[in-house]
Amino acid sequence: MRIGLLGGSFNPPHRAHRAISLYALKRLNLDRIWWLVTPGNPLKEHGRLRDLQHRLEAARAVANDPRIDVSCLESVIRTRYTIDTINYLRRRARGLRFVWIMGADNLGQFHRWQDWQRIAAQVPIAVIDRPPQSFRALASPAAQALSRYRLPEGEAGSLADRPPPAWIFLTGLKLSLSSTGLRNPDGTWKAT
Repeated sequence: MRIGLLGGSFNPPHRAHRAISLYALKRLNLDRIWWLVTPGNPLKEHGRLRDLQHRLEAARAVANDPRIDVSCLESVIRTRYTIDTINYLRRRARGLRFVWIMGADNLGQFHRWQDWQRIAAQVPIAVIDRPPQSFRALASPAAQALSRYRLPEGEAGSLADRPPPAWIFLTGLKLSLSSTGLRNPDGTWKAT
């Protein structure tokens, strides 16, 4: 099986998370998408982070597709770092092929992630275009360091079968929704 991994705080989850997932299922020829609702992003302030169980339930309601599974795996394995999650999954699910999915905004700061080079060395990565961050993201330190491993967009369907490091930048999905934009100043979620 080919599994796309979409991690995040999902604070709140929204239709762009679902749209990215459905897009990735099709473009990357995946069987499933796993949303990994994190206990908290180490690079973000957690003062306005909703309760994990609340975010999990809201994410399940937004996902609304039998091919999208939502979990709090990072809470279960007691980590907030993607590298730990990937190491855990690679040990426990050896027969599965994983692709890490991120928006262009995350590629722009990927070089700040814990052990980002090891992440890229262990799992193929699909980056989804997120205007207006895309140009800055493609010029980021991580994108530059990994540039020789970037595949042409036409090869997206084979990404899960590629040995890492391998990554692709997918265009065509133009959604600029963000969880940050859907939060009120006090951290509560706006009605969508």
